[in-house]
Amino acid sequence: MSDDKRTDSGIPVNALYTEADLAGWNAAEKLGTPGQPPYTRGVYPTMYRGKLWTMRQYAGFGTAESTNERFKFLLAAGQTGLSCAFDLPTQMGYDSDHPRAEGEVGKVGVAIDSMADMRLLLKDLPLDKVTTSMTINSTAAILLLMYELVAEEQGVASSAISGTIQNDLLKEYIARGTYVYPPRPSMRIITDIFDYCAKNVPKWNTISISGYHIREAGSTAVQEIAFTIANGIAYVEAAIAAGLDVDDFAPRLSFFWNAHNNFFEEVAKFRASRRIWFRIMSERFGAKKEASKLLRFHTQTGGSTLTAQQPENNIVRVAVQSMAAVMGGTQSLHTNGFDEALSLPTERAARIALRTQQIIGYESGIADTPDPLAGSYFVETLTDEIERLALEYIAKIDEMGGAVAAIEAGYQMDEIEQAAYEYTKSIDDDERVIVGLNKFSVNDDPEPEVFPINPELERGQKKRLGEYKANRDRARVESTLATLADAARGTQNLLYPIKDALRADATLGEISDALRGVFGLYQP
Repeated sequence: MSDDKRTDSGIPVNALYTEADLAGWNAAEKLGTPGQPPYTRGVYPTMYRGKLWTMRQYAGFGTAESTNERFKFLLAAGQTGLSCAFDLPTQMGYDSDHPRAEGEVGKVGVAIDSMADMRLLLKDLPLDKVTTSMTINSTAAILLLMYELVAEEQGVASSAISGTIQNDLLKEYIARGTYVYPPRPSMRIITDIFDYCAKNVPKWNTISISGYHIREAGSTAVQEIAFTIANGIAYVEAAIAAGLDVDDFAPRLSFFWNAHNNFFEEVAKFRASRRIWFRIMSERFGAKKEASKLLRFHTQTGGSTLTAQQPENNIVRVAVQSMAAVMGGTQSLHTNGFDEALSLPTERAARIALRTQQIIGYESGIADTPDPLAGSYFVETLTDEIERLALEYIAKIDEMGGAVAAIEAGYQMDEIEQAAYEYTKSIDDDERVIVGLNKFSVNDDPEPEVFPINPELERGQKKRLGEYKANRDRARVESTLATLADAARGTQNLLYPIKDALRADATLGEISDALRGVFGLYQP
């Protein structure tokens, strides 16, 4: 085995780190204290001593009823926040009865076509007490408004609900692909959401600027935070250009990071990202509120690191990644089920994933003091180097005219593709060991239990949608959709006419079609 050691981002790792590696290093400038600029050590003074991070397990499959049951199962098991996945038709703005939805209804998340579905999804949940994260982007405005309207029907004021919509379209063009409209209309919808929530849903995190999917597409840790923070810069610039004051919307911005297996690089990545964002918000945008300068983030363990071979090994991977996220100061955490390389997580896998967080939180002692690795020669050197390399990428994107222009030029996609190729080649060449895959494999792996998909699900969802459409005032629906299309041609905030359309029982697909008719579809 070669003595040349590097992190997953290719940063050389010395055989030994000593005090000399931090010669001339200014601890006050680089670190501060937890809860104080530059927030390297965490955004809150005591971090987890008084309250653990939010344990937010991802759920969403099949029908609204079945997902509601999983939510209640997880809450009963001790989960402290909900996180909802939506199926591909919902993500792409198609109703379940659309020809393009065939074969995909309820497959990778829950199908939500209408207000009736959202009522079932949220039935008997304490919306004034639980925070809900929704992994939704192109149709984020519609799902947020559905959530708000159901809360109102349950007697919960808009000012009392809290949660997060992902709402990060730029990373869809870079890495994930569930885009609908071209980048510039998408940026308009995003800034409309910022404005609407500041006035109507003040406790809602209006965007989760996501590096997770960039990493899943094959980026390095450095690229993950660099490209994501560059996207964050673009969102702030777009909101300011739309007339919003930075301190009115920036406190509700949040980030979403991946956690992989290279433990110390991951810890350093989280720490570096906070310091970079603080300086950008302070120096580039002149934010005055401290809340505007805080990089608060959710973490999910790395889906792309899970193996279908010997899937129980994934329990250990998830534990290592979760410890890195907590050591790095995450605000909330999702731990993947060990069987997710094979299917949606079974209840057994979901419970083990949640118990992993609980054991770390209650038994390990890691949560007893903020940023316990601060001052480590290795971790501080690595944090500085990740910051330096990420800022180089951000400067390059600035030179190209910002994240949107760089996306249109294919820059980030090309960089990720090269990183993904090099990573895969290192596995194929046995330079990188993946336990159970290219080393320590077995031939007698038992057949794992996988989550069952009911073929009747799609038929039932279409039937319910047909009944919903038949029992409404069609003229009122058409009128509100026409008003929405007119608004899209103009400059007004789109969330108000979308809300009117939902009140008239328009479906998610119909609202998306009205916007598609004006904005068109994005073609890479």
